[in-house]
Amino acid sequence: MNSLQRTQTAIFACCVAATGVAGCATVPTAGPTTSQIMEQVAKEPRQFDMVEIDGRVISAVASQPNGNLRNLNESYGKPPGPTIGIGDTVSVSIWQASNGQLLAPGRTSPESAGPGGAVNLPDQAVGTDGAISVPYAGRVAAAGRTPLQVQQTIEQRLAEQIIQPQAIVTVTKAVSNFATVFDEQATAARVPLPTGSERLLDVIAAAGGSKSSFYEITIRLSRSGQTATIPMTALLSNPQENIFVWPGDTITLAQTPEKFSVFGATSNNTQVPFGSDRLDLAQAIAKAGGLQDQRADPEGVFLFRFEPPTVVKALGVPDLATEPEAKSPVLYHLNLRQVAGYFLAERFAVEDNDLIYVANAPMTELQKFFTLLGTITGPVISGAVLTRGSAP
Repeated sequence: MNSLQRTQTAIFACCVAATGVAGCATVPTAGPTTSQIMEQVAKEPRQFDMVEIDGRVISAVASQPNGNLRNLNESYGKPPGPTIGIGDTVSVSIWQASNGQLLAPGRTSPESAGPGGAVNLPDQAVGTDGAISVPYAGRVAAAGRTPLQVQQTIEQRLAEQIIQPQAIVTVTKAVSNFATVFDEQATAARVPLPTGSERLLDVIAAAGGSKSSFYEITIRLSRSGQTATIPMTALLSNPQENIFVWPGDTITLAQTPEKFSVFGATSNNTQVPFGSDRLDLAQAIAKAGGLQDQRADPEGVFLFRFEPPTVVKALGVPDLATEPEAKSPVLYHLNLRQVAGYFLAERFAVEDNDLIYVANAPMTELQKFFTLLGTITGPVISGAVLTRGSAP
């Protein structure tokens, strides 16, 4: 062995000895390898649950509701029939059984009574005392009562003044029974609720809807200090989420495109918008440029997500509940080295704010190690060669 070979061997041995203690952990990497993740799964106290993606898991996740408006519906149900409120404008029409001047005994001119012997009182707003004025009936309580209840009171009070009075009370302008709808353009609309059976989609449509794509819209409903949020796609696909709207509800249509993040051995490590109303895991990986041939470990495709208690229970894993709203961190694992994994990837839906990670292959870390070693030993060996060449 010549002196150059001895120098190279000595340098290599020193570098291996220097790096052997830390091993490949000192090599720059995008994240943990598949084996390192598996080791962390078993550590106690457990920080997250890991679930192997299969047909049962896909069915369990897909069967869970992805909205929570129904919780409000269970608490409130259908609103009671609309009542008259202070500030509402009402119209009152009165009939009597025979011809004659209504509300003015002693006069017999039928023409002055209007068509069919009816008189239409001028529209009037319900006063701050909650009442309206009716000639010969006085102040009639209206606020908090239905139009039918008000007209029955009017008929009772006029029974001594005219013959068999009949009254109809109509709300011509409601300022108390309405919901407010805001959209992403910061415009607002007050939508009346005349029947009390209007549902969320009805009110949104009456307000003009949204100009953005439906899969980019998130609906936020606030009621009596409670707020519930649901994507428009979930509202459209699940009729049970299309709940009744109550007077005073505030509905906000926010343009919040769904997105996911991707890291590791893919062509792009970035945040990616869905661009559609549904995205599966296979499509998400393709949007990130796919797995890198020289780096990726097909066995190590992972998806990180915080799941609510209902999903955790359906998956049959411990409920860690470490996050707000009692959500648990769940790590989904997919092996794309198996052909069946690609079919599973096409069925597993990606959700908003999911994080996808593709681990590096074990050989990739070793290659990085030798590349790093070359950057250390190269200059030293080159110097040794130059020194040997200049020696006399």
